[in-house]
Amino acid sequence: MARERANGGKWDRLWVGADLATMVPDGEPYGAIRNAAIAVENGRIAWLGEAADLPGDPHTLAGTVHDAGGRWITPGLIDCHTHLVFGGSRAGEFEMRLNGASYEEVARAGGGIVSTMRATREADDDTLHEAAVPRLRHLIGEGVTTVEVKSGYGLDTDTEIKQLRVARKLGEEMPVDIQTTFLGAHALPPEYAGRQNAYIDLVVDEMMPAVAESGFADAVDAFCEGIGFTPEETDRVFSSARSHGLPVKLHADQLSDLGGAALAARYDALSADHLEYTSEDGIRALAEAGTIAVLLPGAFYTLRETKLPPVEAMRAAGVGIAIATDFNPGSSPTLSLVLMLNMACTLFRLTPEEALASVTRVAAQALGLGEDRGTLEVGKRADLALWDIGQPAELCYWFGVNPCAGRVRGGEPDSD
Repeated sequence: MARERANGGKWDRLWVGADLATMVPDGEPYGAIRNAAIAVENGRIAWLGEAADLPGDPHTLAGTVHDAGGRWITPGLIDCHTHLVFGGSRAGEFEMRLNGASYEEVARAGGGIVSTMRATREADDDTLHEAAVPRLRHLIGEGVTTVEVKSGYGLDTDTEIKQLRVARKLGEEMPVDIQTTFLGAHALPPEYAGRQNAYIDLVVDEMMPAVAESGFADAVDAFCEGIGFTPEETDRVFSSARSHGLPVKLHADQLSDLGGAALAARYDALSADHLEYTSEDGIRALAEAGTIAVLLPGAFYTLRETKLPPVEAMRAAGVGIAIATDFNPGSSPTLSLVLMLNMACTLFRLTPEEALASVTRVAAQALGLGEDRGTLEVGKRADLALWDIGQPAELCYWFGVNPCAGRVRGGEPDSD
């Protein structure tokens, strides 16, 4: 794994005294390199390998030398599915459900997505930004360097764009990369009750062009489900996204098998997410298209789902599996991607190596960023996380703790 320097000058930074989990699938578990060093130049990885193979004394090779103190270094974590920007809280209805209220009773009391939609519409940019900042800090504190953020709680043109605008601002102001996704086809707003086709007309004819013109969206998503939108309606949304040059992803097969995975694959979707009810045909379609399966154990846990996603069939077909928090106020109110590692292993039976790959290498692929980040390789973006652990499996073994000891984004540590 040792590489020569790109040029004869000094590297910007060099970390020594580290063990590396490169997550490169080269045959070594975790792509591990023990007693290693890793160098950064111009925000990119310039060299990595065993420290004994360094081409000289460390202090002659880099402007700044960091001692990792025997810690493990992994790629920066990537949360590839969140709903981070929204107004209000749903803690009250959580309590109502635990006290025996049905979904219908919660809805009649003003709960559910309508509650979040109303609070998000009423909130201005500053209010949404102020609420999102501490959420994002939690993720950053666990070694996350890239976060996907969806809209979907406005369900009208102005509010959907407002959510995306706030998400973009977060990425400009905070030390994290934000990828934004337009999710106008998330739910039916009350003013369109009984007129679902008319709402899809709004998404396709008004929202999509406005979002594309704003430049605030990197991708388009939809919720294809019995309580969401039909495959035919989703197809219209995806066709519109394609006409505006935007890649797609899909909330698919979470509660039933409507063929969402196959639909996503037909559009070469970046990812299909949830997938508890995906059929063998859907899995084959994902494999053929190279579409990533994003599994969401937080929602599975919160909703007390019993239908496991078909992980073994996905493995057998060669479908890439990513994991994300699905952070949202209704079905997955968690801000711990590290906790999702444990849940992915205990609930979905991923191996620790699969789980760590699912929030690094495969999560990058789920965002269309696999060539740029997600593994420790020369030329890739120097997004790193440092961990106080004795072996990589500990990131999945422990839960309720945060072993992150430091983070590097684009070659720059959060603190020296």
